[in-house]
Amino acid sequence: MKIPVFPLLLLAAITVFAPSATPAEQRRPLTFEDMMKMKRLGDTAVSPDGKWLLYDATDVDLDKNTRTSHLWLQAIHGGEPRALFAWTQGEGGGRFSPDGSEILFTSSRDGGEQIWLASFDTSAGIVGEPHRLTSLSTEADGAIWSPTGRQIVFTSAVYPDCPAAPSPGADACNKNRDDDAANSKVKAKIFTHLLYRHWNAFTGDKHSHLFLINTDGSGLRDLNPGDTHDVPPFSLGGGGAYAISPDGRELAFEENLDAEPAISTNADIFTLDLTNGFARPVRVSTSLGGDFSPAYSSDGKWLAWRSQERPGYESDRFRLVVYNRAKKTIKEPLVNFDRWVDEFAWTSDSKRIYFVDGNSGEAELRVLAIDGMVGDNVSFDGEYSDLHPVGDVLYATRMTVRQPSEVVRLDFDRSKSTQGKVSQITHLNDALLAQLDLASLESFWFPAPDRVGKAKKLLVQGFLIRPPAFDEKKKYPVKFLIHGGPQGAWGDSWSYRWNAELFAANGYVVVMVNPRGSTGYGQAFVDGVNGDWGGKPFLDLMRGLDYAEQHYPFIDKDRECALGASYGGYMANWVEGHTGRFKCIVSHDGMFNPEAAYGSTEELWFNEWEFKGHPWDYYGKPDSKNPFRKWSPALSAKNFHTPMLVVHGQLDYRLDVSQGFDLFTTLQRLGVPSKMLYFPDEGHWVLKPQNSRLWYATVNGWVDEYLKQ
Repeated sequence: MKIPVFPLLLLAAITVFAPSATPAEQRRPLTFEDMMKMKRLGDTAVSPDGKWLLYDATDVDLDKNTRTSHLWLQAIHGGEPRALFAWTQGEGGGRFSPDGSEILFTSSRDGGEQIWLASFDTSAGIVGEPHRLTSLSTEADGAIWSPTGRQIVFTSAVYPDCPAAPSPGADACNKNRDDDAANSKVKAKIFTHLLYRHWNAFTGDKHSHLFLINTDGSGLRDLNPGDTHDVPPFSLGGGGAYAISPDGRELAFEENLDAEPAISTNADIFTLDLTNGFARPVRVSTSLGGDFSPAYSSDGKWLAWRSQERPGYESDRFRLVVYNRAKKTIKEPLVNFDRWVDEFAWTSDSKRIYFVDGNSGEAELRVLAIDGMVGDNVSFDGEYSDLHPVGDVLYATRMTVRQPSEVVRLDFDRSKSTQGKVSQITHLNDALLAQLDLASLESFWFPAPDRVGKAKKLLVQGFLIRPPAFDEKKKYPVKFLIHGGPQGAWGDSWSYRWNAELFAANGYVVVMVNPRGSTGYGQAFVDGVNGDWGGKPFLDLMRGLDYAEQHYPFIDKDRECALGASYGGYMANWVEGHTGRFKCIVSHDGMFNPEAAYGSTEELWFNEWEFKGHPWDYYGKPDSKNPFRKWSPALSAKNFHTPMLVVHGQLDYRLDVSQGFDLFTTLQRLGVPSKMLYFPDEGHWVLKPQNSRLWYATVNGWVDEYLKQ
């Protein structure tokens, strides 16, 4: 059943609280140091009575090269935020107890990460002296309250062959194994299975398990004893992988039981009876693809989660499904809805679900009524996440290209479908942002010569950001950014790794295009990149830049540089061999030789889906029939001429550093002007503050060298 779409809020009706602005002529460009001074919002929580906001915010110390998270408490209806503890080691992951009388959080104050509890006076907003709840040698993380308020579920990585808690000696066994490994003079590893390393670390013999503990510290129990799989499985998003029923008697969680996780995306949803120590998990999901983010309705009748149909495809459409716990039936209420459900939350009356889906570079907040399955729609500028319904009010985090994440309150007037209000609750960076000249994100659309699915005409979207102190009469050089994924998207959002405002700050127009493969335009558009990495996506990118050159006269088309990371790095490598329109190129962690990358990556499901099989499936066939070679930038090396900066990290196991070395060696031997920025201590992303400073300085310096006159 297709959802009826009704405007619930319109942009023109939105009110956002903002600081008094600095006069435009007094504002200045954003600097890297400004970005490092900004507080970075993390986890958020709202007290059950709706009076208090608890959140963690990360502070960056550039000189010390550290990032430290601290907990803050703020009255929602007025009052200044205050730091709760500000311990040197930091703290985060704050959660109110179901009755609001306590908070839990995690901190490594006494060494490893552990769970802490503190009393909370909701009438006065006073937090008591915290005490440590756990003391596991394997540490504790991801803590959530049971709705009863008497128990807590959390994760810890343990050796499955050690005795499982509550068995005596369980933690001692794990500690001894860790100590032996740390003290051994032999650091060699023996592998008997794949996924022996993942993202930026070797996986080893330990596996994440879920644990249950009473709030008085008693009753510690491993809920996955002896399990040799990670529970929950690895997720870049983190959080939302397990939930407890309203009566506290059942746990729902994600787990992937496939024999070879390196080729599988098929996480399932399992439930476990918490009242029976001998109970075994029961699988309730039925999809062949991945199932994620279980969440119980407040009345306990329903369990919802995000589901994918196609196995092995991490970018299949994320559908919302609802499980009737009494009837043990599953239904998909959003039939014919062709967008991803990115996040969702039940309302307190269990009759509706709020969910967010990406759409054309923005976030759409939708309301789904379980009884009758009627949907309402509202589009906002920016990107929303971390949803907290309280009555008819929804709290969430919001970011735009001009502002890092802040907590906002969304009030809905259901009697007037075109009216509503968004109020900013936190103001972490207002004073600094008010000093900066930050341009809004401009959108443009251009036609593609073909079509996708049933569409009669295909339009592709691009975005543009103008530089500070913009002068319409001047000509500006261009930084052409290519996003990763490839199933990702540019949009109205803030980033600390690839910040479009910072790229524009030193006098550049920033152009970004969402080519085939991008999310937010329907699943057929997403699938358009599969097996066609250098085909239609490349043409979309070039046509988008053509359109921008033709319609924005301030663009200097003779001074353009292409920059990309991950799939964007692959595309930068492809661009190097297939067009001479750019004066320079930046390739960060990009695939250069797909055949070689297949044997050195870890998430094999990705390569096998995107390149339609294994390299040996195509041996003896012409390159035109072999996706690993047809779309290999390495095979176009004879056409390399554009100066290129290569960036790669030693700890990048998604795209092994050998891809970067191979590319740089090729450029050097061809005599192409080139430079390599190598990070021995970074993975797929550059995260350490001083490394990030070097990254921006090197990347922007490379572009300036070839584009600044």
